[in-house]
Amino acid sequence: MTETVSMLKPAANNPATQPELTDALITSVKAKAAAVLALLQNAVTTLEAVTFANSFGAEDMVLTDVILKNHLAIEIFSLDTGRLPAETYDLMAKVESHYQTKLNVYFPKSETVEFYVKTNGINAFYDSIALRKSCCHMRKVEPLQRALKGKNAWVTGMRAAQATTRVSLPVREFDEANKLEKFNPLSDWTEQEVWAYIRMFNVPYNALHDQFYPSIGCAPCTRAVAIGEDIRAGRWWWEDPTNKECGLHVKK
Repeated sequence: MTETVSMLKPAANNPATQPELTDALITSVKAKAAAVLALLQNAVTTLEAVTFANSFGAEDMVLTDVILKNHLAIEIFSLDTGRLPAETYDLMAKVESHYQTKLNVYFPKSETVEFYVKTNGINAFYDSIALRKSCCHMRKVEPLQRALKGKNAWVTGMRAAQATTRVSLPVREFDEANKLEKFNPLSDWTEQEVWAYIRMFNVPYNALHDQFYPSIGCAPCTRAVAIGEDIRAGRWWWEDPTNKECGLHVKK
């Protein structure tokens, strides 16, 4: 219990993770959280086989809390790429303990990873966009396809304000690539509202957020950002911002 409380305490030097909880902000978060719950309840009722892709970022922890706290019949799964930060694995363990649940974890196919590394090198994703996308595909996209098999809909924690590639993100859309419905319940949430929810409901989150990592992926492809920098600046920082997607959410 002491470990969990320590982990939930915001770092004093990162204002992004501890917004001032004004009455207006609290009211906004409660209203949006109620809308998220209603959306997910309707999805379960109408589509039945619904799953949630949890990458353990701040947004995903909000959805995890909504789903588990309200006992929604939505499966939660995660993609373990084999290159995640230690802090992400720590959070996975804390989530299972905090919510008394078990997560479904999908891994990349070992033979594909072995061939890629043998052919291109252990950190080949730095060498070209093509090699980086190949790495993302084998570690994320292919496992995602297995995770979504047999499902009618999946839920993500994406927000429209996160990146230039997501500015017109709808709350609900048809995922043509995977042939099923896709829900983005936090599409219109601000970063401040996400962190306000986490503070209001004492939700566990990745310790890297307090070290100025607003967006967290694989360890070699994620870095901290400077105050004022775009929240996705730390992801694949060597690439053009208009190209910063791993392939999980790219439309055909």
